[in-house]
Amino acid sequence: MKNLNLLTQERKSQLLAFCKMVNIKFKDLSLLDQAFNHRSITNEKKEKKNNERLEFLGDSVLGMVTAAYLYNNLENPEGDLAKIKSSVVSEKSLSQIALVIGIDKLLVLGHGEEVSGGRHKNAILADCMEAIIGAYYLDSGYKCAEQYVLSLMIPEINKILQNGMKDYKTALQEKFQKKFKNTPKYELIKISGPDHQQVFEVIVHLNEKTFGPCKASSKKEAEQLCAKLALDNFIF
Repeated sequence: MKNLNLLTQERKSQLLAFCKMVNIKFKDLSLLDQAFNHRSITNEKKEKKNNERLEFLGDSVLGMVTAAYLYNNLENPEGDLAKIKSSVVSEKSLSQIALVIGIDKLLVLGHGEEVSGGRHKNAILADCMEAIIGAYYLDSGYKCAEQYVLSLMIPEINKILQNGMKDYKTALQEKFQKKFKNTPKYELIKISGPDHQQVFEVIVHLNEKTFGPCKASSKKEAEQLCAKLALDNFIF
């Protein structure tokens, strides 16, 4: 293992425990440690390497593995595959997985990011997930990285398949366009809450009718809730 002397015994133990939990093995634990280093720590400790380059690499590996799995295992048309992939590799999905596997506890943040709730920000958690994938690819190769990604993505893909593909926005647009030759108009009316836990309120206009507001942790999710509300209540 390279540069292991730069890690404290406590940090080594934390990283090894993480590897055991998610069933991966790193030859170079310092590479895994770097994957947890947010760019804010580099601003305070210049000798620290952050995880941005690893994130860039991991994003591509994640996308490739997920797309290949969907192509090889589902007979759905391209549009369905794209929607499933977009959902499971989204910031929201990755950040939720990150919390389940304890990534929030291992993040290394600068003081400012720490006090502003960075440990629980979806973007930081999702970026770290991708950085770990990038680090594992560099450390152990594509096959190992692929196995790790699939262990995380297959359960998420199965959830979508079991629950059905609930794209209410598309369903609403198709119905509304067919009858009125017009498109639904979504309006973001309010954003509240702290940066790491924002709440978005959205309404949707169907000609003179308005549905909402609907609240969610992302604008897209709030729009989907509005679309479902409209589908359930608008007379076509």
